[in-house]
Order: sequence, then C-alpha cells, then structure tokens
Amino acid sequence: MDTDSYDQMTVTPAALGDAADYLVEQAMAIIAYHNGEIITVEIPASAELVIAETEPGVQGDRVSGARKPATLETGKVIQVPLFVNVGDKVKVDTRTGDYVTRV
Repeated sequence: MDTDSYDQMTVTPAALGDAADYLVEQAMAIIAYHNGEIITVEIPASAELVIAETEPGVQGDRVSGARKPATLETGKVIQVPLFVNVGDKVKVDTRTGDYVTRV
C-alpha cells in the first residue's frame, strides 16, 4: 500500500527477488518504481519470523555451535541452533539470511 495515497498495489514475489523470503503481512518495504517496473526493494536489516518446520533437538546433542535446518513461515530455509523449535519466533538478518537470535 502506498502510505501517501493509500493506493493498493499488487507485486509478485518474483518481482521482489530475495526480499520476498522475509516479507509477511504488515511488513514494511520501500519499493522504487520507474516506468511501472520495480527497480529496487529495500527491507529492514532484520525480520522476526516464526519457525514453521524443523526437527526437534536431540537430548544430549549439545555440541557447541551445532545447527539444524528450519523452514520459516515464508518458506525460506535457514540454519538455527538445536534449541529452536516449531512455533518459536526468531530474528533473521535479511542481508545474509543468517539466524540472529530467538525472540
């Protein structure tokens, strides 16, 4: 939505590129247009997203720095520490796609 005129616009995920992996409802993004085409998409440096799917951490598996794959609510797969579970909200660095912290 254009915050000045409140006009609604539809943008395909393909047009957003990698930024689509971090956008959920109510997320803010600055989109630059030229001649009706998207030039750039600017999103915040980090996003708070919910873990939709991951394997449970194994009891006793406490190797320092161990990671496991987790699927975010947007469908992007990232590496998270073993203690992160389904339903947890995590902060992700949108520039690198790395896990930052559990929220």
